[in-house]
Amino acid sequence: MKTTLRFWKTLPANVVMLGLVSFFTDVSSEMIYPLLPFFFTGLVPISAAAIYIGLMDGLGETLASLLKIYSGRLSDASGKRKPLAVLGYGISTLGRPLIALVTAGWHVIALRALDRVGKGIRTSPRDALIGDSIQPEDRGLAYSFHRMMDHSGAFLGPLLAALFLYLWLGQTFFWGKGATAAGPQEMQALRWLFLIAFLPGLICMFVLFRKVHDIGTAQHSKPCITTEQAPSFKKPLPKRFYLYLTTVTLFSLGNSSDLFLIFYAQTRFELGLGYAIALWTLLHVSKIVFSLPGGRLSDKLGRRVTIVAGWLVYILVYAFITLVPDLRMVAALIFLYGLYYGLTEGAERALVADYVESFQRGRAFGYYHGAIGLAALPASLLFGLFWARIGPRTAFLISAGLAATATTLLIIVLGKKPLANNNP
Repeated sequence: MKTTLRFWKTLPANVVMLGLVSFFTDVSSEMIYPLLPFFFTGLVPISAAAIYIGLMDGLGETLASLLKIYSGRLSDASGKRKPLAVLGYGISTLGRPLIALVTAGWHVIALRALDRVGKGIRTSPRDALIGDSIQPEDRGLAYSFHRMMDHSGAFLGPLLAALFLYLWLGQTFFWGKGATAAGPQEMQALRWLFLIAFLPGLICMFVLFRKVHDIGTAQHSKPCITTEQAPSFKKPLPKRFYLYLTTVTLFSLGNSSDLFLIFYAQTRFELGLGYAIALWTLLHVSKIVFSLPGGRLSDKLGRRVTIVAGWLVYILVYAFITLVPDLRMVAALIFLYGLYYGLTEGAERALVADYVESFQRGRAFGYYHGAIGLAALPASLLFGLFWARIGPRTAFLISAGLAATATTLLIIVLGKKPLANNNP
């Protein structure tokens, strides 16, 4: 296997190929996901849509979180990352287009949960494989590159969906204001779109099967493991890792589904489906723009500084989005929200890899993703309930308050001490 690809000389081929895998799976996923709030309005009353959105995202991420924990540990014990990644991507690829066949809101929730089960199986082994494939000084770049490819797919997916819906529904409905509930024609178009979304998933599976390879961890690269070496698999994770995990979990309790940002703009300004897709695409453009610079900043300035800066951006957006007077300012805040992702996604994952030994990374990423996922159910479900009962403004402010508390705790518990562990 070639160590590098010509067009990306710093990164190993494995990292680039895993980026392509995420790119195509996100093209498929994002042809469906941002349209689910509108799809719900054709299945349930509009007044209940926020609760369904919260339950869908919260339940799906919580189920995924449990699998992330065990899949990470299993990949450490076996020394094999790829088989679990293949299984996880395969489940999502096969289950995702079945949403086209649903007839009730809970059907969508169940199939979205199946998609997240696939994500739960694949995420920790995949992230650990990225960590195995890259040198410590380039980890922030590697994880940010992967997130950039993920967001690039999430950018292209809605554009393909927009083109399809424009050809099917025509310009008046697609861009016109005031269309807040899906009718029979719109539901038919969405169902066909969800079926077509199966095709990019097939490309994802081809790249994963043919181009991604396992890298032996430090523990499994040896010819044999002696009795004295075996207990190292049970070596406790560092205390500072658990302190970091606590702050991330608290932040995640205030971090509800991003769909609420788009749904808020759609309901407040009575936007047509085209505007909603445009705002979702704008968010992913911002994520793409800021992903690599954010990762490099974390390598040069430190993970803690970069994460704190990103969380402060999150607080700003959630505190002010319901206070600005017009759609242009809401769109500007949604674009700014992408900076939060750019500063934190690569840095948070790189910090996990920094804190632990190579043979512990699967377990550490399992705990990391698991904690975030377990917090997702109360975060999104409570946000939806607050939205329905006391209004979106209070819901956004509560989330901002939890994020501010987590940011303060992160500054206190991590301090300024450099990391002791930087093993490849």
